[in-house]
Amino acid sequence: MTMTLFIALFTVLAGAVSSLITEAVKKWYANAEKPYSANVIALVVSVISGGLGTAVYYTLKGIPWTVNNIICLLLMIVAIWVTSMVGYDKVKQLLDQIGKLDEIKKKNEKEEA
Repeated sequence: MTMTLFIALFTVLAGAVSSLITEAVKKWYANAEKPYSANVIALVVSVISGGLGTAVYYTLKGIPWTVNNIICLLLMIVAIWVTSMVGYDKVKQLLDQIGKLDEIKKKNEKEEA
């Protein structure tokens, strides 16, 4: 697998597929009011989307199943897992901080009035 192919697959699988599926599963658990571990969900989704997505690409393009390509498949799973965890947590943290700024602003307005 070339570096260009790895990055292209990573972009599609992490950006479009894994992130959306991870968020959908987390929302489903939240709406069902069931406890869940975000990291475990991200891991399971990354194994499915990263591993299966890369395997499907290998098969469709006739890429041989060599040791190097299998190692790249495993690295794809890890890369997508890390991206799924970091991306969601950072966005959630930003939204929480914005929400706290609004609360502080409202509190200051009440004190001034």
